[in-house]
Amino acid sequence: MSLDSITNSVDEAVSGFFEPIATWLGEVVFYSVPVAGTELPLIVAWLVVAGLVFTAWFGLVQARKFKLAVDVVRGKYDEKGSAGEVNHFQALTAAVSGTVGLGNIAGVAVAVSIGGPGATFWMILCGLLGMATKFVEVTLGVKYREVHADGTVSGGPMHYLPKGLADRFGKNGKTLGKVLGVLASFMILFFGLFGGNLFQVNQSYAQLVSVTGGEGGLMGSSAGALFFGVLIAALVGIVLLGGIRSIASVTSRLVPAMAGIYIAACLVVILVHVTELPAAVATIIEGAFNPEGVAGGVLGALIIGFKRAAFSNEAGLGSAPIAHSAVKTKHPASEGLVALLEPFIDTVVICTMTALTIVIANPASWAAARKDPDSIGGVTITSDAFGTVMPWFPYILTIAVMLFAVSTVLTWGYYGLKAWTHLFGRSKASELTYKVVYTLFAIAGSLLTLQTLIDMADAVLFMLAVINIIGLYLLAPVVKRELNSFLEFVRARKVGDQDHEDQESVKTTV
Repeated sequence: MSLDSITNSVDEAVSGFFEPIATWLGEVVFYSVPVAGTELPLIVAWLVVAGLVFTAWFGLVQARKFKLAVDVVRGKYDEKGSAGEVNHFQALTAAVSGTVGLGNIAGVAVAVSIGGPGATFWMILCGLLGMATKFVEVTLGVKYREVHADGTVSGGPMHYLPKGLADRFGKNGKTLGKVLGVLASFMILFFGLFGGNLFQVNQSYAQLVSVTGGEGGLMGSSAGALFFGVLIAALVGIVLLGGIRSIASVTSRLVPAMAGIYIAACLVVILVHVTELPAAVATIIEGAFNPEGVAGGVLGALIIGFKRAAFSNEAGLGSAPIAHSAVKTKHPASEGLVALLEPFIDTVVICTMTALTIVIANPASWAAARKDPDSIGGVTITSDAFGTVMPWFPYILTIAVMLFAVSTVLTWGYYGLKAWTHLFGRSKASELTYKVVYTLFAIAGSLLTLQTLIDMADAVLFMLAVINIIGLYLLAPVVKRELNSFLEFVRARKVGDQDHEDQESVKTTV
């Protein structure tokens, strides 16, 4: 029996067993209601409302404290002797690597095809709102993290939900928090194995096959798939064994590299068509409020834009606090401020660059997709947009996809490990078992699709948003106190720096 027939049999068997479960779960989690001729998934509304609430609650923190967030990333307010494993920049890049991925390339193409160019405007707005949600959940992640005897750190909703609720509501909060913590761990672990690992490897392999001659090319055989899977698994396994320090070391290089390559390519297309840039921006703004030619009118553009942004930056899902919790700091809100830069980078910058590239280049595949939604190709549209200027771009896109995929697999490997150890303990045997299982899933990613389980993983992850955001509402007063505490520290540091400068000035004068 050939490898292809074995993998096909596994795919069919898994799909046949889990498909009814996945279908039911998807219908529940992504339940939609008709609004002005289009469908609004309630989970997206749940995420957007949270962004609105926290934006108001913390007085537009994403705008007022943006510069301070950048200063923290630069290390301006670092303190010696702080518990943690990585610096602010490494924590940020590790978390960004888990959100920046194929959604920024293919998802945006889908958004501007179904929702029209105006969906870009609403996508940006949703990203800006998500910055406030990310600030809240990451502050809580650092506040209630667990620093182990060996110096390693564990954090995330599986920690701040039980500890935070017990802190605020006593015994009843502690019981509820423990249950929510176990559920959060399971959801993160399940998505990590299938969505954060298997899916990423599968899609990067598919892109590699497409630029190496297709199914009949160099990598199109089952042997090529196995080789690719083993190679990725080996890279992931080696880095994963090193823990968050190793992962952060890799992602702190990979994330700027992949973002730089991708943004540079977008800028090339935009600069070649620079005379059309004002018209493209006007088209996006006009399309956001002009119902003509947009599925579902203005609300259609808004919903599509919000949906893609929510799925892209993961604000409110509780995943990013796991990576951020490892930061070296004595002030939880300092990392909360760093984290609000994530949706800005992921959605406001990278997704917007993709949308502008498509709108300006206006490839034939995009025009066809807008007329016939069934023909939407996602990554194909984005690739075609780049191809209008750079016919060789599919090779560059392949490199970008590979970097996106590897960094996402690494980050979700760490997220999954923290969920696993919360459920099964932190013994060396337990951690090694997880790392072996996760590595094997990377190999399976190039051989199997297991689309049904990936669909289930998406649903499970967004179920976590329901639990997580309820906890964020209940614990928001804690975040407010932490923010005030850090701002007092910043003011004191500035006064101290000024006094030091004055003393130096006196010495120089004398």
